[in-house]
Order: sequence, then C-alpha cells, then structure tokens
Amino acid sequence: MNLIVSAIGQGLLWAVLGIGLFLTFRILDFPDMTVEGTFPLGAATCAAAIANGMSPLMATLLATGVGALAGLVTALLYTKGKIPILLAGILVMTACYSINLRIMGRANVSLMGKITLFKLPFFAHLPMYFDSVFLGLIVVTLVTILMIYFLQTDLGQAFIATGDNDVMARSIGINTDNMQIMGLMLSNGLIGLGGALVAQNDGYADVNMGIGIIVIALASIIIGEVVFGELTLNQRLVAVTCGSILYRFVLLIVLQLGFSANDLNLISSIVLALCMMLPVFQKHLNLRHLLKRGLTHD
Repeated sequence: MNLIVSAIGQGLLWAVLGIGLFLTFRILDFPDMTVEGTFPLGAATCAAAIANGMSPLMATLLATGVGALAGLVTALLYTKGKIPILLAGILVMTACYSINLRIMGRANVSLMGKITLFKLPFFAHLPMYFDSVFLGLIVVTLVTILMIYFLQTDLGQAFIATGDNDVMARSIGINTDNMQIMGLMLSNGLIGLGGALVAQNDGYADVNMGIGIIVIALASIIIGEVVFGELTLNQRLVAVTCGSILYRFVLLIVLQLGFSANDLNLISSIVLALCMMLPVFQKHLNLRHLLKRGLTHD
C-alpha cells in the first residue's frame, strides 16, 4: 500500500514537470533542452534558500522565478540571437551546471532537519507518503486550472496560434517572438517549480539530478496521449498528470521485478520509444487485418 501511495505522490509531483514541457514540446513545437538545466536549477535554488533560513514557500516561489529566468535566456538566444532552439537550450543547460554549483557551493545540499513544504504542520499529521499525494494534488490542480484558464484567453489563443503556424500568426498581427519568449518562461518556470518540489520531497538537491529529466517529462506526455487517445487541449493537460502517475507505476513494477534503480533511465527510454512507436505498430496491425479480410473475401 505504501508503495502505491508513494507512486501516486511521485507521479503528481513530477506531473508539474510534464505540464511545463507540454507547453513547449506540444503547443510551441519546440525541442527545448533547457529543462535538463532548469530542473536542477530550481532544486538547487530552493534547497540553498531553505538551508539558509528562507521559508519553504518563498524558496519554492524563488525557484519558479529562477526557472523562468533560465527560460527567458534561452528564448532571447533563439528569438534575438537567432541561435537554433536546440542549441540555445543546450547552451543554457550547460551554463546551469556551473550556476548550480555556485548557488549550492558544492555538488549537493541536504535538507535533513530543515523545514520544507512537506514538513509543515498540516502535513506532519498525515500518514507516511500521503504528504506528497496531498501537496502534489494541490499544486498540480492549481497549475492545471491556471493553464486551462490562460489558454482560453486572447493571449493564450495567440500563444496556441504561434505554435500551430507562426507565419499565419504574424500575418494577423501576433508578435510571435513575444509569444515564444512567454512560452519558454512559463514552461521553465513550471519545471523550476517541479525541481523545487522534488528536492524538498527527496530531502536534497544534487547538481546531477537533471540528467534524463526530459525523457521522464516526455514519458508523462506520451503515455497520457497513448492511453487516452484523441483529446481536447484542456483534456490533454489533465492526461499529462495521469500519464505521469502511470509512468511511476511502470517504474514501480520494473523495480518489483528485480531490476536495479541504475537501470531506470534505460527503461524510461525504452518505454518512451515503445509508446511513440505504438501508432506505427497499430497501423501495421490494421493494415494486416484489412489484408486478411480482403483475402478472405477473395
């Protein structure tokens, strides 16, 4: 039971990361590599701030702001510096490694004995692992509602139009550069928030905790889309959270089968690859079924 509750809690916390990447990967159609630097940046900022006496809530908000700042740098490199988005993200991701070391002063910072969001009086009385479920549910619900509301506004519709067809968006007077800057800031702000939450839940921040993060976030998106099929944009935001929880259950099953935790990145990549190839498999199966029906009729 504890393992199941823990998987749900982890899925809810990591869903924030998936929603953040959804904004760039699905809506703006950007392969933003900044996330592998922004996630540990949010974790490092939050952990260092808490370790130096800042309240966990303010530290979490600070991590969100710093994540958005990293997204701004990537966006400016892309829109104003005309650097390809993939390279711009890699440059910022690489720079974040040194920045994280500067922020923490060493490779990792422990939050042992410090007051985090999970150790606030309200959560202190909850059974083991239920703190991550409650806090994760609160945060992911708030984030999802705000994103759904934002995407219904005129600004949100301009943001969606930019991702659909930036040439068309410019032709009707939308400043696509500003939309892209806003999107990268929103996305990386949420990813910084995810890093802060995961660091507080794990009890530490490490300079290397961003490795493979983009695969985990993509898994949440792809699994949600594969499992739930054709959805509206608002429903797809909810599906990301469901995909994140399902992904955690996949990892739980894998670990219960006796695989090492060191294999998780490899397994994550395999799961993501299989999910992305599922439409191809389905197409071949449908084609084979049609051929069999044709031969039977003949």
